Amino acid sequence: MKRIFLIEDDREIARNLGRLLRTEGFAVLHAPTREEAQVLLLENQFDLALVDISLPDGNGFTVCTQIKEMQDIPVIFLTASGDEASVVTGLNMGADDYITKPFRPRELIARIGSALRKYGRSPSSFEIHGLSVDTASGIVRKNGEEVFLSALEYRLLLIFVNNPRSIITRDRLLDEVWDAAGEFVNNNTLSVYIKRLREKIEDDPVNPQMILTVRGTGYRLGGQDASK
Repeated sequence: MKRIFLIEDDREIARNLGRLLRTEGFAVLHAPTREEAQVLLLENQFDLALVDISLPDGNGFTVCTQIKEMQDIPVIFLTASGDEASVVTGLNMGADDYITKPFRPRELIARIGSALRKYGRSPSSFEIHGLSVDTASGIVRKNGEEVFLSALEYRLLLIFVNNPRSIITRDRLLDEVWDAAGEFVNNNTLSVYIKRLREKIEDDPVNPQMILTVRGTGYRLGGQDASK
């Protein structure tokens, strides 16, 4: 699983971004300030950094320089300013890309995927019960045959494969899917999407072996998992 270093002082933005990125198959570590970012940078290895330019105790340009000196990873700037000077400064400081707030979630994920591929660090693939999930291309196959999932069905599947040993409550699924999809999802809608997902990936949707129901709680991934 690829590790994203998120440096963002707005905790609401950081919370939403964290959920989106985890749903897409990334591990996320968050720092709200330049000082905290420096500490985490010393203690952890990352695959990509998302850096807000405006921080309460400095700016993202300095953080970018430190990241580039300590770890050979791509840096994408998050900025509320789309002016040319900020963009040029960021790129000259070594940033690999930038995205202006507010941004579309799918655009951000695409930019991250592109940056990781350039560094040879594209997201992992997963194989479970004959089902393979390539998070770089978004392609899902069952026994070698491509399975076509809707965007929300795909996000649901990623939540399960990225949490193979956890019971995932319905409340958590609702919270994460709503954040990631940007659309209204209630309990009934969630049940419908779980049913549709099972119909597409299970050998026998009536007796599922992959997405198991934990009565009174939620769901969990069945059997053994493998990733590469």
